[in-house]
Amino acid sequence: MMPEISTPRFLAVDDQPEINDLMVEMLAMRGFRGEACTDASQALRLLKQRNFQVVLSDLNIPGMDGMQLLNKVQTNFPEVAFVMITGTDDVQSGIRAMKAGASDYLLKPVQGDDIVASINRALEMKRLERTLSRNRSALEEMVARRTKQLEQALKRVERTYDETLQVLGRALDLRDNETAGHSHRVTRYSLELASAMNCTPVQLRQIARGAYLHDVGKIGIPDSILLKPGPLTEQEKTIMQAHVNIGYDLVSRISFLADPAEIVLTHQERFDGQGYPRGLAGSDIPLGARIFAVADTLDAMTSDRPYRKALPYSTAREEIIRESGRQFDPEVVKAFLLVPEQVWEKIRLEIYLHHFLPRGNS
Repeated sequence: MMPEISTPRFLAVDDQPEINDLMVEMLAMRGFRGEACTDASQALRLLKQRNFQVVLSDLNIPGMDGMQLLNKVQTNFPEVAFVMITGTDDVQSGIRAMKAGASDYLLKPVQGDDIVASINRALEMKRLERTLSRNRSALEEMVARRTKQLEQALKRVERTYDETLQVLGRALDLRDNETAGHSHRVTRYSLELASAMNCTPVQLRQIARGAYLHDVGKIGIPDSILLKPGPLTEQEKTIMQAHVNIGYDLVSRISFLADPAEIVLTHQERFDGQGYPRGLAGSDIPLGARIFAVADTLDAMTSDRPYRKALPYSTAREEIIRESGRQFDPEVVKAFLLVPEQVWEKIRLEIYLHHFLPRGNS
């Protein structure tokens, strides 16, 4: 950055030495210090050797003309102001020079006061440019710093959200010990299916949260119904089915869970429209809920239940294929069939070890 200078130095460029001498003398009488040269090449050499703040160049100089010199100065000495001096018939050229980056232009014959005023305008313009550049750099640095801080804060908030959801999911699993790990498994199964269907990172995050909280509404179902070992009566089924609305009412009140709440509400819908609570069909059912339906059935059939032992994967696979187009979205079923059995077994085993093996002291 150039320091502000009380006595600016100028470089005059004109192919007529007598005009250069007059320019130097005239400006020296008004408190300016400077030098002069007769061509652009010499001017560029002097700019490298001396500390000039402004160039006063005639438009018509031999070899490299004033416009070409202007371009060179802008490229190699951007902190130096440039004033173009033109003949009476070159007004349009002066305007073009200003459009190309010159700070000002003067018409010959030039008067001493006019040159001083033009130099002062050019120097003030450069001063403002430096100030704007400093402010812009400071602003960009501040924005980058605040953006980084905001991103870090959002990540911390996201972690807090997800940790809270995990605690809630574990609490639900503990209430119904027979399905311990269920929320975790269906979340991982749903993510595997969603990935196979090329869902976006945002969709994956929403599907994970919706799958993990799908049964949160069971917090409002009496233990006598929730934990009943035998078949439910019609009245008890109605009460049990209310868990989707209870869960939706709880989750939808939280702004960052608005999209997952739709999965909580619709995870019991069927592709053929025979599910509940709204009887939605086909693509009217949110994609996350259609994916969850397959993941939930896979987990339900391959996990131990109070009334039966876990069924083999092959049985669950046959059931999911059979229900394609009825209970399940055929596209989700296709994605399910692309995932090898070993992947599902690996997920099940990882979650079993996470939930049931004792943890060592840290």
